[in-house]
Amino acid sequence: MKEHQTVPYSLPEIDDSSSIERAEALRDRLKQRRTCRYFSDRPVPREVIEAAIEAAGTAPNGANHQPWHFAVVSSLDKKRAIREAAEEEERSFYSGKASEEWLEALAPLGTDEDKPFLETAPWLIVVFAQRKGGIEEDGKTQNYYVNESVGIACGMLISTLHEAGLATLTHTPSPMGFLRELCQRPDYEKPLMIVVVGHPAPDATVPTHALRKKPLTQIASWL
Repeated sequence: MKEHQTVPYSLPEIDDSSSIERAEALRDRLKQRRTCRYFSDRPVPREVIEAAIEAAGTAPNGANHQPWHFAVVSSLDKKRAIREAAEEEERSFYSGKASEEWLEALAPLGTDEDKPFLETAPWLIVVFAQRKGGIEEDGKTQNYYVNESVGIACGMLISTLHEAGLATLTHTPSPMGFLRELCQRPDYEKPLMIVVVGHPAPDATVPTHALRKKPLTQIASWL
């Protein structure tokens, strides 16, 4: 192995009982997370968004190249432009691009081509995966495990926003190339998703279908 600089690994030491308690407490808080499709325009401090993105930026990633960029949108004009472009793609999806099987799978969630939350919520975080750039973001260096790295970062982003008491929604119109232009990002970055962030509307609801979660016995095996 080549010589490389190191620092001591640092992690607070806690006993098994405290470890179990912390894990179960966080599990219970995350179990309360639900995708929200009905947002209030109530403001959210920028500091909350900054802290959540900084948390996402600590995610494990390929070769420590940190292949992500978070374009944060609060401009009313920019949000409206994103909504209009996204709804154009969604109309195409629901009117023929999607298979009958896919539409049947979505039916219990009540989704359609109308995406008012893209304009109502105070913040849109457009997540880009950087296919090239490296840690210096030179636009040339190859990045590795890009989708895996950015996916983990998005999970940490959403978890932090939930911990801050905010509602979120992940929106993935297809294709998403328009986001690169609207957010003025380079060609080597691929838009991965829009994370909609804000407070839920007073009359917000959640589809009962979304409450159905696989039990531990189904999602884990012990070897």
